[in-house]
Amino acid sequence: MSTQRLDLRNRDALFDTLEAGPFDVAVIGGGITGAGVARDAAKRGLRVALVEARDFGAGTSSRSSKMIHGGLRYLPMGDLGLVREAASERKAVQAIAPHLARETPFVIPAKTAAVIAKLRAGLWTFEKLGGVPKSRKHEVWSQKDLMDHEPALRADDLTGAVVYPEYLTDDARLTLANVRDAAAHGAVVLNHARADSLVLENGKATGIEVVDALGDGARRARLTARVIVNAAGPWVDAVRALEDAGAAPRLKLTKGVHLVVARERLPVDRTIILPAADKRSVFAVPRGETTYIGTTDTFYPALDLWPTITAADADYLLDAVALRAAGPRLTHGDVIAAWSGVRPLVAEEGKSASEISRKDELWTGPGGVLAIAGGKLTAYRKMAERVVDRIEETLGRSPSPCATAADPLPGGDVDVERATASLIGHGMAPAAARRLVDLYGSEAAAVALHDGDVAAEARHAVEAEGALTLEDYWVRRGARAWFDPDPGRLAEAAAAMAPLLGWSAEETARQMAVCRAVHDGYMAALR
Repeated sequence: MSTQRLDLRNRDALFDTLEAGPFDVAVIGGGITGAGVARDAAKRGLRVALVEARDFGAGTSSRSSKMIHGGLRYLPMGDLGLVREAASERKAVQAIAPHLARETPFVIPAKTAAVIAKLRAGLWTFEKLGGVPKSRKHEVWSQKDLMDHEPALRADDLTGAVVYPEYLTDDARLTLANVRDAAAHGAVVLNHARADSLVLENGKATGIEVVDALGDGARRARLTARVIVNAAGPWVDAVRALEDAGAAPRLKLTKGVHLVVARERLPVDRTIILPAADKRSVFAVPRGETTYIGTTDTFYPALDLWPTITAADADYLLDAVALRAAGPRLTHGDVIAAWSGVRPLVAEEGKSASEISRKDELWTGPGGVLAIAGGKLTAYRKMAERVVDRIEETLGRSPSPCATAADPLPGGDVDVERATASLIGHGMAPAAARRLVDLYGSEAAAVALHDGDVAAEARHAVEAEGALTLEDYWVRRGARAWFDPDPGRLAEAAAAMAPLLGWSAEETARQMAVCRAVHDGYMAALR
């Protein structure tokens, strides 16, 4: 069983450790890219510090479609390298974190035999690029198969469907697992610690002024490092401006919106790929007692932590579902939760939001800061490997092998089905057991020992997973903001965390208000 506990409550000691330096590598940004870089670098023996202005995964890395998938849709764009890497990287993520790469069939309904033939041609290429074994290749369903397997879909005008396996994940927990493993290998990691400015000496970036974002700004540290990595996601350009105030923007942000409805209103058993009005694809994904629908892809000029969801965003997704769902049309009133995030894509003039490549790019600023942007969640590990290869080159080190593809992440040393069956055997309801194992892997039993309820999860979040605010647990570690937005459970979590974090009654109420504001802000346009 995993034992990598991450307790970040002693802020004074952590800031003192940052100040003590120097480090080989300082990473700005605790999303999936920064977390992957920190883990890889620490496992190669480098002294690493990671600072995140909010919480690990608080931006894009907790607002994705929550898929580890090969990017089949990028084949027509000619991004064969991107597809090959993503298709093969699925296997690496599944190997190191089987609880965070849950296999699910993807179903693409098709109106004609010609469409099926075209889809199969694309999938053959996809499978060849990804080295997919014969036992896991796609299959074709007849119209009757589709009606039998997915009765919630209207199939009267369909010939059948093409079905192939992909993986679902919990993006925030995948990010957290990488952060925890980096810390287990010696990295110093801090959330709610903002990079306020860069220290420049003779034009070279040699350090970061870090401010405690939880306090009044009085707690600070000067973090010195031989190499600084800017992995700030949508904030990459903002960090680049700390190095060079005149730096031209390199990113183009696009917004992705997801809606959550009760499973009984859209009772699909597999991930269904549906065509939208603009010919893009929309996913309907079952998760527990809910189904989530996503995503939009539109340019978004603002750098908001919580990008606005409009009625038009919701209508776009609900219209796509209405074209294929057999039951009564979903309305705004059916939406129980929603989230949005922005994709930090490398700008390509003249291209639409969905046409911009998802390839990652790495460049060096005038002060020597390495900036990484673009890329896909699925390929985060290979992105990090390329960055750490560059770091070693910059440091003049002999190249060392990347060891992140084989060693399990925290919780990843698990047989998912056996662990789930064990919890059920000890009296836990099947849905609760499955949820616990999906979140915690081999650590699920330890959470279950302490009742396995909301309070136990919230305490575990503080004592072992670095949570310092109620939002850290509610939105990211427990994923309840999207999939179980129950105000009674929110109060239970707050009550469990308050004594561990020294909150007064007033602070506890404020923490709850922050979580409610996230939900209410996203739902405003739908009410």
